[in-house]
Amino acid sequence: MISISLPDGSVKQFDAGVTPMDVAKSISEGFARNVISASYNSETVETSTPLTTDGSLVLYTWNNDEGKKAFWHSSAHILAQALEELFPGIKLTIGPAIENGFYYDVDFGAEMISEKDLPAIEKKMLEIARGKFEFSMREATKAEALEYYKKQGNEYKVELIENLEDGTITFCDHATFTDLCRGGHIPHTGIVKAVKLMSIAGAYWRGDENNKQLTRIYGISFPKQKDLTEYLELLEEAKKRDHRKLGKELELFTFSAKVGQGLPLWLPKGAALRERLESFLKKAQKKAGYEMVVSPHIGQKELYVTSGHFAKYGEDSFQTIKTPNEGEEFMLKPMNCPHHCEIYKSKPWSYKDLPKRFAEFGTVYRYEQSGELHGLTRVRGFTQDDAHLFCTPEQLDQEFMNVIDLVLYVFGSLGFENFTAQVSLRDPEKPEKYIGSLDNWEKAENAIINAANAKGLNYTIVPGEAAFYGPKLDFMVKDALGRSWQLGTIQVDYNLPERFELEYKGSDNEMHRPIMIHRAPFGSMERFIAILLEHTGGNFPLWLMPEQVAILSLSEKYEKYAQKVLDLLENDEIRALVDNRNETIGKKIREAEMNKLPYMLIVGEQEEKDGTVSVRKHSEGDLGSMTVEAFSEMIKEEIKKNTIEFNV
Repeated sequence: MISISLPDGSVKQFDAGVTPMDVAKSISEGFARNVISASYNSETVETSTPLTTDGSLVLYTWNNDEGKKAFWHSSAHILAQALEELFPGIKLTIGPAIENGFYYDVDFGAEMISEKDLPAIEKKMLEIARGKFEFSMREATKAEALEYYKKQGNEYKVELIENLEDGTITFCDHATFTDLCRGGHIPHTGIVKAVKLMSIAGAYWRGDENNKQLTRIYGISFPKQKDLTEYLELLEEAKKRDHRKLGKELELFTFSAKVGQGLPLWLPKGAALRERLESFLKKAQKKAGYEMVVSPHIGQKELYVTSGHFAKYGEDSFQTIKTPNEGEEFMLKPMNCPHHCEIYKSKPWSYKDLPKRFAEFGTVYRYEQSGELHGLTRVRGFTQDDAHLFCTPEQLDQEFMNVIDLVLYVFGSLGFENFTAQVSLRDPEKPEKYIGSLDNWEKAENAIINAANAKGLNYTIVPGEAAFYGPKLDFMVKDALGRSWQLGTIQVDYNLPERFELEYKGSDNEMHRPIMIHRAPFGSMERFIAILLEHTGGNFPLWLMPEQVAILSLSEKYEKYAQKVLDLLENDEIRALVDNRNETIGKKIREAEMNKLPYMLIVGEQEEKDGTVSVRKHSEGDLGSMTVEAFSEMIKEEIKKNTIEFNV
């Protein structure tokens, strides 16, 4: 007999050789029908794997990320089989599950394939799926595996196998198809009920542009046709909300080939939006005791060598800038923190002076590969709402919790209500990825976990996702379409103070190292605005809109009255514009709606005579006539109602 622990804390006894699916059936037949994958002692296993030792079992359904991963990995196998049957002689390479779906990279040789072939491939995949073929794992020696693929002439699989250790190689079989595979599958192909192949792209073998370019086919699959239909509808909505599309329509930002890829240009409306976000955070930061600093866009290479950024990120940075002075090299600033360390170091400090909280909207530069650039979410020049706090060990927990409060205030003010937190720790198996002592790492990690617990955050712990200098608390936010984004990060750092030899005089008159907290509630202005655009569909909170009201005159005869209305609104600090163009009122209303302007005030003969305005609200229509004063009060009340006060 073996003892199997389940997530609910219960422990059950089974005969050795029991499978995860047998355990699922012992819980309930209904539950077992929904189980599609499993892990045992934190290792992925098949639902048919015999369990022979005591351990902890987790059973996954479609509702778990791990279940989806197994589902999409299995679907990649089905895609590969369909391709082999439709295009004999092709060479398969790799086909992993990804965040949404899966892909397979294939060498089609002389065969030409295009988007028009995708429906036929989908049809073949569903035909295979309906066969309800079981996925079956088997071990193979390195010699057997090499012989199998050498006979096929598949140099890609041969290369993969040559890098594997003998005794660790497994194959997966289903129907008449075999593939090199580590495992993690659904019980059988019949669970896949709906498939959509999304696109075809080029991809270099192993991501190396010196290697052959392969054909990558992206797809997604679901256990119900209804799920696929909903997903495709969501994609259509996402296209409408695409920040690149909205940014162009709302005249917020643009890009120029002459300026360079990944370097956004902010137009007047976009600049006003950025300014409002900056002012919003600066106001909260001032309340929380932050001091604004400014650092240059470049720094000597030696600065980033000292911080460790050059060793870790040198390859992802722009080339160093050489000056006429021999041996003098500068870099475009990849991070703000080394500069802030030098600001701290500019004068002596006592424990009575701490904490020091330096904040900056600092622009940094990183040379992202051109294929990875994407609108504002992946750029080469971006502005971080950066701050670095220098504190004593006794102050660390409270300072960290205060930063959590600030991040939550930002999310609440901008409508991000659905979020979880992720505690990102070092990977104990790869100590070479990090700097600093194990003792300092443990203290930093414990500080983050203690603060997250004290604040009652819903969080997960993820080893291996820490920054090279310290652990992080990352906030994962779901937008209006249910997509998850990483927004806001807080990091505890014992290491940069060591590397920069930062000090303060303690109450014992001895010199001590401060602890450093890195934080950025927005992350970067560019990425945050992109996500906010897609979350709101361009309908920003009223307080944030660059222009809140459009005054639409029925004809040129009412220009003076329109200007009078504008002046009254501006006196009440309401942002408005006048549309006096010689266009029909219908066209003016349509364009104001397209530009997401929250309110429209129509003025004509009757309004001028009565001293009123006819009010329309975006997406809602007519609200009737009222005086300008009454309208101003309505706007101020709406802003007040939807504005959260930041309490320190």
